[in-house]
Amino acid sequence: MHLDLTNRVVVVTGAGRGIGRTIAARFAADGARVAALDLAFDAEAAPEAGPAGTGPAVDQVVCDVVDPGSVQRAVEAVVERHGTIDVLVNNAGINVEGQVADLSWDGWRRCMDVNAGGVFLVSRAVAEVMKGAGRGRILNAASFAAIVPSVGSAAYAASKAAVVQFTRVLASELGPWGITVNAYAPGMVPTAMNGFAEMEPAAQDRLLDTLSLRRWESPDDVADLLLFLASDAASYITGTLIDVSGGKLATQVPSRAYDAAAAAEARRSVP
Repeated sequence: MHLDLTNRVVVVTGAGRGIGRTIAARFAADGARVAALDLAFDAEAAPEAGPAGTGPAVDQVVCDVVDPGSVQRAVEAVVERHGTIDVLVNNAGINVEGQVADLSWDGWRRCMDVNAGGVFLVSRAVAEVMKGAGRGRILNAASFAAIVPSVGSAAYAASKAAVVQFTRVLASELGPWGITVNAYAPGMVPTAMNGFAEMEPAAQDRLLDTLSLRRWESPDDVADLLLFLASDAASYITGTLIDVSGGKLATQVPSRAYDAAAAAEARRSVP
């Protein structure tokens, strides 16, 4: 299957670093015209235009996703330069940890404002552009925490659950204009925000044991899904949450004692 994204105008929020940086670079490498939105950029964290800086350039647009004025100015800047917006990836997000008894009101509000409010504000602004074009893709970062939350994640889990329901409502509202809206649930991608890679080996093992595919997820695993959802091949997929967590939502908990050699031998013995 060939996913032709040549000259598609793609906006990625939270693209100055982490997963967003990789998403922006991957779209650019596939020929899209990409606008990376973030609070700030620096030389080391700014998105490259594809592998080793090849491919179309990635525009850097300073934007605070919780500020309606900032969002509107950023969207207008993208449209002024490129004429339209074909794809929006609402990647920007934060994590505020703490059990409910210890969670501050400011922390709760900040998490909801960025993770859910940012998706609302940017989607609302971009949707008006897409309506005029009669097409578009909106892709919202949720999380497996929206379905299987853990102790100490009340604010984060609630904000991501809100994103899932918002996605479903918006898909119904924008369907008449040929605009699809989907959410995706990444798994455990080591980033500066979660510190998975810096955990003690035993703690890493416990987390990896909850996955069917027992490895850390990479930003490219997420980008692979988004490239598909942004393409014409996904034109009849809308209003859904897609799991890209490596089996975090599966009921099976794999064993670390799994013997790959014995399993291979067993498969060879099957007639």
